Amino acid sequence: MYIIEPHIHMYSRTTDDYQAMYRAGIRVVVEPSFWLGANRRYAGTFFDYFHLLLTFEPVRAARYGIDHFCCISCNPKEAENRALVDDVLAGMDEYLEHPRCLGIGEIGLNDITENEIYAFRKQLLMAEARQMPVLVHLPHLDKARGARVTVDIIRAEGLTQRRIEIDHNTEDTMPITRETECFTGLTVYPYSKLNPQRVSQIVREYGAQRMIVNGSADWGVSDPLSLPKTVEFLGQDGHTEQTLQMLFHDNACEFYGQSARWKPNYDIAPIPVSQYQRQP
Repeated sequence: MYIIEPHIHMYSRTTDDYQAMYRAGIRVVVEPSFWLGANRRYAGTFFDYFHLLLTFEPVRAARYGIDHFCCISCNPKEAENRALVDDVLAGMDEYLEHPRCLGIGEIGLNDITENEIYAFRKQLLMAEARQMPVLVHLPHLDKARGARVTVDIIRAEGLTQRRIEIDHNTEDTMPITRETECFTGLTVYPYSKLNPQRVSQIVREYGAQRMIVNGSADWGVSDPLSLPKTVEFLGQDGHTEQTLQMLFHDNACEFYGQSARWKPNYDIAPIPVSQYQRQP
């Protein structure tokens, strides 16, 4: 079974990670834009970042046999400056139209402030107008309240819920997000999210339909191989091959396949190490 990593931040990972991911069976990744560790002060720095994700990173990934797509957005941690948010959103069109861009994300809530809600709602409506998938980030803290606010906004705006994935769920948020028709994301990530054991129990309780598992590896304590390790654990824990296929491949295909640009290539040949220096 080939694995799709549907939420990972390869901008902050090394080429060794790409090589290890390929050896472990990962063939496709989706990289949503995120907070780089310090708030950006100008819209242009967002645009340069989007340009890198859409142009350089797919080329880098392909050298190691992996097909790379992305989503772009103004993330919730940088939403307190409304003027900056408006400038970024006003200039996003050319990046949203890029053939490597599948949707808008990750957006959502961090501290659950009015400014975050403002940016969240505007980007949800942008995605709805363009019929694009949306990747939504639940807060690291106060997750249940964040999930409730998120779901209430999605319902109030009358959005197409099947084009939305609400990510970073835990046991506290699942009863809320599963009230909707949205896809629900489970993130295998130390400390603030889930481990394979908890993923296994959640899948047993709620089933594999509309469930997407991701690793969300970034510059923090995280693991770009969390998905292959979770596949192995869930298999040993009694989940069927059909369930694993859905969780780690088919459901991500169904969700991102709502974009006409989703045409994953599983047959990219890695470039031999001896030829790396010859590449532009």
